[in-house]
Amino acid sequence: MKRTKTVEKVQESSGNVFADLALGKPRDRLVKAELAHQICQAIAARRLTQTKAAEIMGLDQPKVSALMHGKLKGFSVERLFQCLNDLGHEIQITIRPVRQGSRRGDTHVVAVAM
Repeated sequence: MKRTKTVEKVQESSGNVFADLALGKPRDRLVKAELAHQICQAIAARRLTQTKAAEIMGLDQPKVSALMHGKLKGFSVERLFQCLNDLGHEIQITIRPVRQGSRRGDTHVVAVAM
C-alpha cells in the first residue's frame, strides 16, 4: 500500500489570536485576556481559592470561575484593573506617540516580574 504525503497549510499568527479568528474587537479582547491571565497568575501565586479570591475582589465565586475560564463578556478593562489592584498589583499606564510610519496606536499589557 502506497502512502501519500499530505501537506497542511499553516498560517503565521498576527500576534492576536482574536484577529486571526476574525472576532469582533480583537484588540479589546486581547487586552482583556492578558489582564485576566495576570489575575489568574496572582490568584495562583497567592494560592487563593475562587471563593477567597472573589471575596478579595468584591465578586461572587461564579464570576471568578468565569474569569478564570476566559469568559470575559461581563468584565470591562476598568473592572479587571480593579481586580488586579484588589489582589495587590499596581497598574501603570504609559502613553507615548506611535513609531514613525504607524497610523494608529495600540494597547499592550506588559507585566513586570516582582
